[in-house]
Amino acid sequence: MMMIRVRSRDGLERVTVDNPHITVSELKALIENQLRVPVSNQTLSTNQNLLLAKTLDDMLRFTDMSNPQSLMSSLGISHGSMIYLAYEGERTVAGPAIKPSASFSRKMTMDDLIAKQMRVSRQENPHCESVSFDRDAANAFQHYVNEALAFAVKRGGFMYGTVSADGKVEVNFIYEPPQQGTEENLILLRDPDEENIVEAIALGMGMRKVGFIFTQTIGQNKKDYTLSNLEILQAAELHGQSDLKEWVTAVVKLEVSEDGGADVHFEAFQMSDMCVRLFKEGWFETDIAADADPKLSWMKKDVVVGVKDTKEVDNDFFLVVVKILDHQGPLSSTFPIENRNTPVTMRALKNHLDRTKSLPFVKRISDFHLLLLLSRFLDISSDVPALAECVQTQATVPEGYQILIESLAGAS
Repeated sequence: MMMIRVRSRDGLERVTVDNPHITVSELKALIENQLRVPVSNQTLSTNQNLLLAKTLDDMLRFTDMSNPQSLMSSLGISHGSMIYLAYEGERTVAGPAIKPSASFSRKMTMDDLIAKQMRVSRQENPHCESVSFDRDAANAFQHYVNEALAFAVKRGGFMYGTVSADGKVEVNFIYEPPQQGTEENLILLRDPDEENIVEAIALGMGMRKVGFIFTQTIGQNKKDYTLSNLEILQAAELHGQSDLKEWVTAVVKLEVSEDGGADVHFEAFQMSDMCVRLFKEGWFETDIAADADPKLSWMKKDVVVGVKDTKEVDNDFFLVVVKILDHQGPLSSTFPIENRNTPVTMRALKNHLDRTKSLPFVKRISDFHLLLLLSRFLDISSDVPALAECVQTQATVPEGYQILIESLAGAS
């Protein structure tokens, strides 16, 4: 038994699969049975850009799952994998089964009524004791947003680090996935292959994904909210995908004072347990009107806030403030960063190695972004963890790896 996550224009859903060795054709039949999308209307892909397709012709360009006889295992799809579904037309979603009451005349007590309501209240304490940012990693992120993007469009990244037994999170590097930012929205164009490499590097260094960081734009600063409804949806989704109770959402903004001065400001939150639950159970209205108040989230059904039944919830109800600290972590952040306006090339590797000649070799490669570039030329199951472990322990890098790295730099 395994579960495959399916994202479509309707949001994130799950399909249960009994046999991990099924074909694309059999998977489509399961999607029709469980999600009520006819096989003839389905276009599947492991590439999330499928959801940006505007026409049928655009959809047909995604051919990685077009062969009905292809095995899921041959496509790298296993338990927990995400695939993307596009379809034309309308869809009928099966509603919940209704069980008749055992006694027609049974009276409901006040406790029964309360139990049937979804109550939204503020969560006082986070599961995360604090979040500490590596100074260089945080500065490299905010400097790019401030100097290159001028806080005009949104930017985001995944935070990696460690979590202590008492719930203290340390962020040691930030991975910036492919993305498209606008003034109000941030679309993550996630690359599963690249993220697998990132996970392998993190694992080798004894780290894991601990949260999500994004920026707000200058235009947003003129509006009266902490997080917008779109930001709440994105943060709740990413928090819900994680199995980490200490997962942190961090926001970077430019605050302009009355005298015209500007300071970059970091804030950190956890999405409340209720927020994540509501998102997972499909209570949030995800189709938000352009003129909707951004400081409110809309529910598909009434919830109870205070003593009032309502479909509108102030976003602040979903936020639990986390204390921010800083530290000097084990990695540098001087190497060019992935997926920005300028592609990272081997010339950057040569320049970096030339600039750091006086340092021990392991120190010269102790930068996540450099390791990510190198890992494209290494075996993800053996070489990447081995090199990352050298960085973690600051051990001598084996001569074979040194020669390979220097030859890659010399070939630029």
